[in-house]
Amino acid sequence: MLEGNQPERQGARPWLRVVIRAVLFLLVLLGVTAAWLADYAWRPAPGTGQQAVVLIPRGASLAEIGSLLVLSGHIRMDRRFLPVALLGGYRGRLPAGEFSLATGQSPLAVLEGLATARPLLHPVTIPEGLRAEEIAEIFAAGGWCDPRSFTSLVVDRTFITRLGYADLQSLEGYLYPDTYLFTRDFRGAEKIITLMVERFGAVWRQLSEDLPEPADREKTVILASIVEKEAATAEERPIIAGVFHNRLRLGMRLQADPTVVYGLEDFTGPITKAQLRTPTPYNTYLLAGLPAGPISNPGRDTLAAVLHPAETESLYFVAKNDGTHHFSATLAEHNRAVQKYQRKNAPEKGKQ
Repeated sequence: MLEGNQPERQGARPWLRVVIRAVLFLLVLLGVTAAWLADYAWRPAPGTGQQAVVLIPRGASLAEIGSLLVLSGHIRMDRRFLPVALLGGYRGRLPAGEFSLATGQSPLAVLEGLATARPLLHPVTIPEGLRAEEIAEIFAAGGWCDPRSFTSLVVDRTFITRLGYADLQSLEGYLYPDTYLFTRDFRGAEKIITLMVERFGAVWRQLSEDLPEPADREKTVILASIVEKEAATAEERPIIAGVFHNRLRLGMRLQADPTVVYGLEDFTGPITKAQLRTPTPYNTYLLAGLPAGPISNPGRDTLAAVLHPAETESLYFVAKNDGTHHFSATLAEHNRAVQKYQRKNAPEKGKQ
């Protein structure tokens, strides 16, 4: 019985050898493939270690990202990129955006760096005291929005109401001046204006929350927009605010040249006597009280100066032509200062 089974066992051995050989072949093949992939995955690409920018569009596939990384100089062109990225678990982990990554790294290091990188931020600085049209031009110059769309939305009542300012006719004065940091895909007038108005709201809440009495936001912004245009130095903001508060309290006209300029179309300057006599909703030489609305977009310090004006007896000020002003409590003193600092331009420059 035992001898009869022996040929049967011997007949099975060739198949076992085939299986073993196949397994060994596959193991060798896997090892060679792994070594081939590892050689690419861990070998640094040519580069000096300097930063280079790569822009990844939304919806880009792994293959497309690989091509973009080749073009930006981060990796070598190689068909092994896709399997390395897939085996590394980077499908769905690579974000869209604009990124700065060091060159001279291995593909795996580049992939990990891209997966954890923060998008590049581009600063756009809006100085204090600009009009909406001037702000629109700054953003347009950087390609962030269309200037006509920007200025149109500033007076769009539906849009203004949606932002929570239904009582306003315009967002002039509420476009908060600051340095904004935008990612490359942050574009469009609506997004930008919304961000600026939201930042104004945050600043206003901080400035007004501890006041002994609630502040009139609209009047504060209008007056701050005038102070912003008049004040040449930070130290003078509270003083000029104090002068204007005094004049308003006494029923005196503000007689602020910048309000006249704001109400004129295509003003080129210098301001003339005829323009001072031109009726507009903003001409504070003719109007009592505040103009119809803000004439610029004031910053935090100017808003604070209007909320906390300096205690002063001054009712007048005139430019000294050195970036500062001379302040006077009486008209006689003011006229002497005008004669001293402005000479023949006194009727155009003095606050009377």
